[in-house]
Amino acid sequence: MKIKDAKVFVSCPDRNFITLKIYTDQGIYGLGDATLNGRELSVASYLSDHVIPCLIGRDPFQTEDIWQYLYKGAYWRRGPVTMTAIAAVDMALWDIKGKALNTPVYNLLGGKSRTGVLVYGHANGRDIAETVDRVGEYMGLGYKAIRAQSGIPGLESTYGVAKDKLFYEPAEKGLPPENLWSTEKYLLHVPKLFETLRVKYGEDVHLLHDAHHRLRPIEAARLGKSLEPYHLFWLEDPVPAELQEGFRLIRQHTTTPLAVGEVFNAIWDANLLFTEQLVDYIRTTVVHGGGITHLKKMASMAEIYHVLTGCHGATDLSPVAMAAALHFDISINNFGIQEYMRHTDKTDEVFPHAYYFKDGMLYPGDQPGLGVDYDEKLAEKFPYERAYLPVNRKLDGTMYNW
Repeated sequence: MKIKDAKVFVSCPDRNFITLKIYTDQGIYGLGDATLNGRELSVASYLSDHVIPCLIGRDPFQTEDIWQYLYKGAYWRRGPVTMTAIAAVDMALWDIKGKALNTPVYNLLGGKSRTGVLVYGHANGRDIAETVDRVGEYMGLGYKAIRAQSGIPGLESTYGVAKDKLFYEPAEKGLPPENLWSTEKYLLHVPKLFETLRVKYGEDVHLLHDAHHRLRPIEAARLGKSLEPYHLFWLEDPVPAELQEGFRLIRQHTTTPLAVGEVFNAIWDANLLFTEQLVDYIRTTVVHGGGITHLKKMASMAEIYHVLTGCHGATDLSPVAMAAALHFDISINNFGIQEYMRHTDKTDEVFPHAYYFKDGMLYPGDQPGLGVDYDEKLAEKFPYERAYLPVNRKLDGTMYNW
């Protein structure tokens, strides 16, 4: 079997997605997700102009060799554009393997390590009362784990609070919107949210929270310590992780579990975090972390240091990437949890898939390959629409982390 062609599809069924389709000379094709939120066309160009010509004539079963070829052979390594492109190829090749062998991809990764994949949903509101109500609604849907975010008094908008409460999409059409931020207002508000949630719903539901890189280490330490009475499942991305050593200070002051890594794209981004046991969950996603091949290695390294996975699963992962994540999740031993933001009906129609939600869990299904398809004709009805994630400024106008 040889790769004979590959094409990149750009569509916007309620949000922008970049989809790679690799064709073989035996009539089998595989799908990969190449979506990089707010920089989608950069990956489309990287694939079309630089990667696809290098794939023609290669054996699609050689996933490891092709991964190394695209990583080491480019000389300019890493970075989100490069690694997202490599991930798309990798997903598509695993999809081809599974279809050729007539088996789900998880069987090629060691088989099932569990019956299903625990997921968490996003509950948010303009204030604490509204967020509390939304948590209750998610519990009613069967979720066992729920991320809670709330609007902050004195701030017009903030990360994690959606206009559409079920289909949260932070990217907005046009140029980047600007949000205002106050760390002190946030630090005073968040513990009140989780105190209220525990009083209302008790101790059994898993509660999570995302700080979204907006704190400095000592501020994150303060927040983690103040949240300890409410035993969060995790505090996510408390600080920007370019300085991995910053997590040492947080770790010294709090036992609240820490999760990080949705913006990571290589194992080296987490090297010190793992070896010094500074985090509890690694959140790197299959689409931005080089695909299944590389994520398996990251999970194996994490396992040595008692770190579990908690992969990013926002709406900027198409159902192709979500399926790949689920095959990965169900196969590894040190799985922790999977983020699950539901796609809109329009997205699901363009990407029909075998995975499904039941009683707080996702199941990858048993179709060969990844179990996802792409409706090209339907996708043509939804052309690309330029969109950006917001940017953040402090109250005095200083540019800050969003």
